[in-house]
Amino acid sequence: MDTMKILWVDDEIEMLKPHIIFLNTKGYEVEEATNGHDALDLIRDNHYDVVFLDEHMPGITGLQTLPLIKELDSSLPVVMVTKSEEENVMEEALGSKIADYLIKPVRPAQILLCLKKVLDNEKLVSQNVTTRYRESFMQISQEIGDCRDIEDWKRLFVKLEQWELQLSDSKDDAMDEILSMQKREANQAFFKFVQNNYHDWHDSGIQNFSLNSVNAISKGVFPILDQGKKVFMLVIDNLRFDHWLALKELILMNYSVVKEAVCCSILPTATMYARNSLFAGLTPNQIATMYPDCWVGEEEDGFKNLHEETLLMRQCERYRRKEKVQFIKASNAHTGGKVMDHYAKITQADFSVLVINFIDMISHARTDMDMIKELAGDEAAFRSLAKSWFEHSQLKGLLEKLASEDIHVVITSDHGTTRVKNPVKIQGERNTNTNLRYKLGRNLKYPSKGVFEVGRPNDIGLPHPQVSTKYIFTKPYDYFVYKNNYNQFSATYFDTFQHGGISMEEMLIPFVVLKPK
Repeated sequence: MDTMKILWVDDEIEMLKPHIIFLNTKGYEVEEATNGHDALDLIRDNHYDVVFLDEHMPGITGLQTLPLIKELDSSLPVVMVTKSEEENVMEEALGSKIADYLIKPVRPAQILLCLKKVLDNEKLVSQNVTTRYRESFMQISQEIGDCRDIEDWKRLFVKLEQWELQLSDSKDDAMDEILSMQKREANQAFFKFVQNNYHDWHDSGIQNFSLNSVNAISKGVFPILDQGKKVFMLVIDNLRFDHWLALKELILMNYSVVKEAVCCSILPTATMYARNSLFAGLTPNQIATMYPDCWVGEEEDGFKNLHEETLLMRQCERYRRKEKVQFIKASNAHTGGKVMDHYAKITQADFSVLVINFIDMISHARTDMDMIKELAGDEAAFRSLAKSWFEHSQLKGLLEKLASEDIHVVITSDHGTTRVKNPVKIQGERNTNTNLRYKLGRNLKYPSKGVFEVGRPNDIGLPHPQVSTKYIFTKPYDYFVYKNNYNQFSATYFDTFQHGGISMEEMLIPFVVLKPK
């Protein structure tokens, strides 16, 4: 194991010789500096694993030296050593992201404990997470077999997503692979569950079913308005549950969670269907029947989501809502960068909705651009990219500013995405839709196993353009490819994030209610 190098910065370094000798006997290499300027020169030219920094020094103080160290190496752990326990001193040090602090006079045992915390913390956390997941593995496998209803699947999915983030942070590749295998097992079982139960959900009335695309506003938003609260609803296209978990830490700096739920997207898990249903509070075939002016079928030319605002207003009218409603759509990079301009509209409305498509744009760009595919190479990288976008976006600034208002925030999506691996050959007529995860058309030819086939679309709330039209939905990780140019297209779309079919990641999406702290 490499020797750990410590830089100890103190104007009274001679007084600390016994501590330095003690650390040498424990296998640590200690270099010394008596002031902040010398410390900065040493850090420029050498690698250190940790810095002990005296808070009170002549010249530039420890608190003045600290941000200069972070400019040179933001990841270098710094332990502040101080005689002062004054609250403002500690707040300033902690605000500058020190790794730990010690109060003089320090004792050898304190120093060793501090080093253990700072240098071994990541390793200890990783080992702890790995051990806990290994202990939970058999229980989760049992739960996969025991899931009987959609609420069981929601609870299991949240547990798997939380483990995925923890194991991703632990950098244990072997455990990552084991979890991936367990998620694949869960997804295959989830597909069979949906295949066996989806008709029943509609037979019993999808509006009364568990929180889903059709009833999310009536069940999740209107009750908050009934309490006299204003609501800002943020709909982020393609927002998966693991994306929400990645953004959560940043958002909870200004908000507390009122409700963290899972909403079930309808099929197909595609914007045309799920998002129109979200705003209409109706199934797609109900929209096509009741509001034909607002429904553009797959076989028709034109954009499919041009009437979302109208559908939202009509849902509010059906429920006899009297609130002032504001609808905002940021559907491209240009408008997405100007969301702060809508602050006044949001605060003046009782119920405001912002649709933002940035994560959806990442998904499409990842398919089309090698650079984005490399940046978002897997789920962990995709989460990191989504978090980085949010952290530097106007959306974060908008939420921070709204935290000063008495407005509840609802964050949700229309559907998620899944990373596809397995091409499935299909044949269809020329006008068959282009989505890779579901197909709508006549005379479709495909493997009979591994798809959810719906010959009577009205039974699951979908339009039925022609008598012989059927919908087919593919399994997790599969994607449909036509026989023509099969090799080219299977290679193009292999390992891309797609939506439209059946998987936990596509169907089970976040529905989070927040209130300002």
